[in-house]
Amino acid sequence: MRLAWSREHALWTPQQWSCVMFSDESRFSLQSDSRRTFIWRAPGTRYHQENTIERHRYGGAGWLVWGGIILGSRTDLHVQSVTMTGHIYRDVILEQHVRLFRGAMGAEFLFMDDNARPHRANIVDECLQSEDITRMDWPAYSPDLNPI
Repeated sequence: MRLAWSREHALWTPQQWSCVMFSDESRFSLQSDSRRTFIWRAPGTRYHQENTIERHRYGGAGWLVWGGIILGSRTDLHVQSVTMTGHIYRDVILEQHVRLFRGAMGAEFLFMDDNARPHRANIVDECLQSEDITRMDWPAYSPDLNPI
Protein backbone atom coordinates (compact mmCIF):
# COMPACT_ATOMS: atom_id res chain seq x y z
CA MET A 1 0.00 0.00 0.00
CA ARG A 2 2.86 2.40 0.73
CA LEU A 3 4.31 1.80 -2.74
CA ALA A 4 0.93 2.48 -4.34
CA TRP A 5 0.55 5.64 -2.25
CA SER A 6 4.04 6.80 -3.28
CA ARG A 7 3.33 6.21 -6.95
CA GLU A 8 0.01 8.03 -6.72
CA HIS A 9 1.63 11.11 -5.18
CA ALA A 10 5.04 11.04 -6.92
CA LEU A 11 4.08 13.60 -9.55
CA TRP A 12 2.18 15.98 -7.30
CA THR A 13 3.07 19.61 -7.84
CA PRO A 14 4.21 21.95 -5.07
CA GLN A 15 0.79 23.61 -5.39
CA GLN A 16 -0.96 20.31 -4.59
CA TRP A 17 1.33 19.64 -1.61
CA SER A 18 0.76 23.17 -0.34
CA CYS A 19 -2.87 22.22 0.40
CA VAL A 20 -1.97 19.33 2.72
CA MET A 21 -1.83 19.80 6.49
CA PHE A 22 0.36 17.19 8.17
CA SER A 23 -0.44 16.61 11.83
CA ASP A 24 0.80 14.42 14.63
CA GLU A 25 1.02 14.18 18.36
CA SER A 26 3.72 13.05 20.75
CA ARG A 27 3.40 11.92 24.34
CA PHE A 28 5.97 12.94 26.91
CA SER A 29 6.00 11.11 30.22
CA LEU A 30 7.64 11.96 33.50
CA GLN A 31 8.25 8.28 34.20
CA SER A 32 8.87 5.18 32.15
CA ASP A 33 5.71 3.61 30.80
CA SER A 34 7.07 0.15 31.54
CA ARG A 35 7.06 0.79 35.31
CA ARG A 36 10.45 -0.89 35.47
CA THR A 37 13.69 0.77 36.45
CA PHE A 38 17.05 -0.85 35.95
CA ILE A 39 19.86 0.02 38.35
CA TRP A 40 23.38 -1.36 38.11
CA ARG A 41 24.63 -1.85 41.65
CA ALA A 42 27.18 -3.87 43.56
CA PRO A 43 25.95 -7.00 45.36
CA GLY A 44 24.68 -6.28 48.88
CA THR A 45 23.89 -2.58 48.21
CA ARG A 46 20.20 -2.92 47.37
CA TYR A 47 18.88 -0.64 50.14
CA HIS A 48 21.63 1.97 50.09
CA GLN A 49 20.26 5.50 49.62
CA GLU A 50 21.91 5.98 46.22
CA ASN A 51 20.10 2.86 44.93
CA THR A 52 16.63 3.85 46.16
CA ILE A 53 14.11 5.71 43.99
CA GLU A 54 11.25 7.70 45.50
CA ARG A 55 7.89 6.97 43.86
CA HIS A 56 4.92 9.32 43.71
CA ARG A 57 1.33 8.10 43.79
CA TYR A 58 0.28 10.00 40.66
CA GLY A 59 1.85 7.34 38.45
CA GLY A 60 3.19 8.07 35.00
CA ALA A 61 1.85 11.56 34.53
CA GLY A 62 2.67 13.03 31.18
CA TRP A 63 1.73 15.49 28.48
CA LEU A 64 0.41 15.08 24.99
CA VAL A 65 1.49 17.67 22.41
CA TRP A 66 -0.30 18.03 19.05
CA GLY A 67 0.70 20.19 16.10
CA GLY A 68 0.06 20.65 12.41
CA ILE A 69 2.16 22.05 9.56
CA ILE A 70 1.27 23.20 6.09
CA LEU A 71 3.49 24.88 3.51
CA GLY A 72 4.16 28.38 4.79
CA SER A 73 2.25 28.03 8.05
CA ARG A 74 1.62 25.97 11.16
CA THR A 75 -0.89 25.53 13.92
CA ASP A 76 -0.23 26.52 17.48
CA LEU A 77 0.94 23.60 19.58
CA HIS A 78 -1.84 22.10 21.65
CA VAL A 79 -0.67 20.70 24.99
CA GLN A 80 -2.89 18.61 27.24
CA SER A 81 -2.43 16.41 30.27
CA VAL A 82 -5.19 13.96 29.43
CA THR A 83 -5.32 11.02 27.08
CA MET A 84 -6.47 11.75 23.53
CA THR A 85 -9.95 10.41 22.83
CA GLY A 86 -12.21 10.74 19.82
CA HIS A 87 -14.27 13.39 21.65
CA ILE A 88 -11.22 15.46 22.61
CA TYR A 89 -9.76 15.09 19.11
CA ARG A 90 -13.01 16.36 17.58
CA ASP A 91 -13.75 19.14 20.09
CA VAL A 92 -10.24 20.50 20.48
CA ILE A 93 -8.07 19.53 17.53
CA LEU A 94 -10.53 19.50 14.63
CA GLU A 95 -12.87 22.26 15.72
CA GLN A 96 -10.30 24.67 17.20
CA HIS A 97 -7.39 24.14 14.81
CA VAL A 98 -8.03 22.16 11.63
CA ARG A 99 -11.39 23.74 10.78
CA LEU A 100 -9.80 27.20 10.68
CA PHE A 101 -7.22 26.12 8.10
CA ARG A 102 -9.90 24.40 6.02
CA GLY A 103 -11.94 27.60 6.02
CA ALA A 104 -8.95 29.69 4.95
CA MET A 105 -7.74 27.31 2.24
CA GLY A 106 -10.97 26.19 0.65
CA ALA A 107 -12.08 22.93 -0.91
CA GLU A 108 -8.59 21.80 -1.97
CA PHE A 109 -7.50 21.46 1.65
CA LEU A 110 -6.41 17.93 2.65
CA PHE A 111 -5.85 16.84 6.23
CA MET A 112 -3.34 14.11 7.07
CA ASP A 113 -3.42 12.39 10.42
CA ASP A 114 -2.05 8.98 11.24
CA ASN A 115 -4.19 5.93 11.87
CA ALA A 116 -4.38 6.29 15.66
CA ARG A 117 -7.61 4.97 17.15
CA PRO A 118 -8.97 8.38 18.32
CA HIS A 119 -8.49 9.75 14.78
CA ARG A 120 -10.72 7.01 13.36
CA ALA A 121 -13.63 7.29 15.80
CA ASN A 122 -17.09 7.63 14.24
CA ILE A 123 -17.60 11.07 15.81
CA VAL A 124 -14.37 12.24 14.15
CA ASP A 125 -15.49 10.93 10.74
CA GLU A 126 -18.85 12.66 11.19
CA CYS A 127 -17.16 15.94 12.12
CA LEU A 128 -14.83 15.81 9.11
CA GLN A 129 -17.77 15.11 6.83
CA SER A 130 -19.93 17.89 8.29
CA GLU A 131 -17.05 20.40 7.98
CA ASP A 132 -16.25 19.20 4.42
CA ILE A 133 -12.69 18.30 5.42
CA THR A 134 -11.08 15.68 3.19
CA ARG A 135 -8.71 13.30 4.92
CA MET A 136 -5.61 12.24 3.00
CA ASP A 137 -5.10 8.50 3.04
CA TRP A 138 -1.99 7.61 5.02
CA PRO A 139 -0.74 4.03 4.80
CA ALA A 140 -0.46 2.19 8.11
CA TYR A 141 3.00 2.06 9.69
CA SER A 142 4.29 4.83 7.44
CA PRO A 143 6.73 7.37 8.82
CA ASP A 144 5.06 10.57 9.96
CA LEU A 145 6.05 14.06 8.93
CA ASN A 146 6.03 15.04 12.58
CA PRO A 147 5.65 18.78 13.22
CA ILE A 148 6.55 18.48 16.90
